[in-house]
Amino acid sequence: MTWQTNAGRRDVIEAMKKLTNFPVLLLAALLLPVAACNLTPSITDSDTSVEDGDWPNYGRTGSEQHYSPLNEVTAENIGQLSLAWHFDLEPGFTVSAPVAADGKLFTTTGNSYIRGFDAVTGKLLWEFDAKTRELAKGPLQMNYGNKGIAYWKGRVFLVTTDGRVIALDANNGKPVWEQREYSLDEMRNTNGPPRIFGGKLIIGHGGADISPIRGYVTAYDAMTGKRLWRFYTVPGDPSKPADTKAEQVSRPTWKGDWFGKGGGGTAWNSFSYDPKLNLMYIGVGNGFPYNPKLRSPGGGDNLFLASIVAVNADTGAYVWHYQVCPQEGWDCTATMDMTLADITIDGKLRQVLMQAPKNGFFYVIDRKTGELLSAEKFAKATWADRIDMKTGRPVENPGIRYQDRPGMFELWPGPQGAHSWLPQAYSPRTGLVYIPVIEMGALIGPAPAGMTGIGSGMGAMLVADAPLKGSRRSFLKAWDPIKQKAAWQIELPGVWPGGVLATAGDLIFQGRIDGQLVAYDAKTGKQVWSYKTASPIVAPPISYRVKGKQYITVLTGSGSQGGGILASGNAAFRTDYALPRQVLTFAIGGKDPLPRYTMTDRVPVDDPDFRPDAAKAQAGGMAFAMNACIVCHGMNAIGGGAAPDLRYSPMIMDQNAMKAIVKDGALKLNGMPAFPQVTDQQLEDIRYYLRAMAKQAAAGPAGAQAGAPSAATSKGM
Repeated sequence: MTWQTNAGRRDVIEAMKKLTNFPVLLLAALLLPVAACNLTPSITDSDTSVEDGDWPNYGRTGSEQHYSPLNEVTAENIGQLSLAWHFDLEPGFTVSAPVAADGKLFTTTGNSYIRGFDAVTGKLLWEFDAKTRELAKGPLQMNYGNKGIAYWKGRVFLVTTDGRVIALDANNGKPVWEQREYSLDEMRNTNGPPRIFGGKLIIGHGGADISPIRGYVTAYDAMTGKRLWRFYTVPGDPSKPADTKAEQVSRPTWKGDWFGKGGGGTAWNSFSYDPKLNLMYIGVGNGFPYNPKLRSPGGGDNLFLASIVAVNADTGAYVWHYQVCPQEGWDCTATMDMTLADITIDGKLRQVLMQAPKNGFFYVIDRKTGELLSAEKFAKATWADRIDMKTGRPVENPGIRYQDRPGMFELWPGPQGAHSWLPQAYSPRTGLVYIPVIEMGALIGPAPAGMTGIGSGMGAMLVADAPLKGSRRSFLKAWDPIKQKAAWQIELPGVWPGGVLATAGDLIFQGRIDGQLVAYDAKTGKQVWSYKTASPIVAPPISYRVKGKQYITVLTGSGSQGGGILASGNAAFRTDYALPRQVLTFAIGGKDPLPRYTMTDRVPVDDPDFRPDAAKAQAGGMAFAMNACIVCHGMNAIGGGAAPDLRYSPMIMDQNAMKAIVKDGALKLNGMPAFPQVTDQQLEDIRYYLRAMAKQAAAGPAGAQAGAPSAATSKGM
């Protein structure tokens, strides 16, 4: 691990002089609970360029706090919070965050279908269809919905899953400029939200789960679309000179005959920005193959995999890095949101970056230098005992490296992570970080010979939702970053906890898999309000103000990769693909009567000729997993909301219909890509497996949750 910086020192006194509300906030600090007494809440955000009433970026500002400074809605009046307006959406991905500015609300659903609304009335102003389903090439670029969009100076920005970067006129939805981030033939896709930092549009991408691509992050001029810089997260051709600092730092950590065979490091989700330090922070993902011995035969930490990297915001030049999982081998990514805040630790004001990545440790890092300040477990983690504060490296538990031992063994957290990409929030008023936590283990081992399918090159075998003791649980944890322990926690239904919003009204909003939007007291965790919908709520809510009134908006509906990978743990709840998906906007005194939705019963397909065959079911389950069917259609074929639940589809009874859909792409425009690489035998095995799962679903809840034995590839969710 290396800590390096060329950032200048921040003059704290001068910064505090500029804060006009310092006396008020200082008084508020005296009233905070003991858990927050070491904080300096007068400095709430490193990026103060955003108007209080707007929410233009995924995390609102470059600090990615998912915090609104609005305080009209409080625990005292939240009983008056009710629906102001709603809008019905089409089936598909809705696990995305809207943005709001200048009296308008903007949403993205499905494959980059963008809408602009009047933020007060919900009137639809315009629609833009990026036509990703028509233009995308292959399943990697089609079957993931984008997680968010951005707004800046009268423009809405999106990135399609097939790699087009588009700026729209916020008044009418017409394209202003368009760029292509990568070729359609490359094994890349983009589903994370773009960010606008200092007039620059920041873009990452995915794809490292199935190919040894070289990850990178790109910055565009938001006004013109001109590419400004590109930062590569793994080194390039070792036969060429190392002409950048990033190359000089990363190249020695890749050893042996690795180039062209190993790679990855895609930054598909998380970015933060400190305009005063002029630093941008990149959260980097896993490597490919997963097995480090195949990826980098000579060993090495493989930088910048599973790392937080700080770069110069103007040039993209490397400044410092911190690696959370050296020699990453478990889909251990640092692509979870990175929260920036200024807090006092041991009597010293520190400018920190806080992250709860997949690996189960909560990190507090000096964002100027990359120095590790503290790290403790926020969830069950068996891969490491602790983080050595002298070296900053994890102290791994013996035998945790599957590439060095035979058979499968238990690993916590599993590839879904202790915290996935659904965002945490931070309140400068309480000093607490509110984390949607997943408690879920997995089985992992070396890949057996003869594996085929999209995920067959990983070099590892993963059963991502193994029914382990204490597994398949989720929590909302209010984490004290100074004491490094939970101030309070609430166990949630299911295993796919929604994204979090914190407000200056001392409230925490979070959706749940059981269809509840819930508000909690930020200091105590006491539930103070809830609203029941017909669908799960997983997307993070936002809050904004128009004409002096505070609004809270969230999109309903399950889905995304997490909805599939975690489907077994959510089997007790209806997460149907066809359940109503809506934009819901709340305000004090709202008067929109949402029509009542009547849930209909699902009936598994009638299959009287089915005859059990354990070997065929096993083969079909393996093919279903290794060809990534689980990502959309769910673990053990239990639908998670991202796509139809195939246990209830008559298509599985028709061999020709299955072939037309799966191999030939007959339903491409519906969002189902073609999988021509699937052999006829694999397809028939998959069809048998789905019939077996339908039979179990017909047997009742116990059978529906048990599932036939199946392996699971891991996906950065």
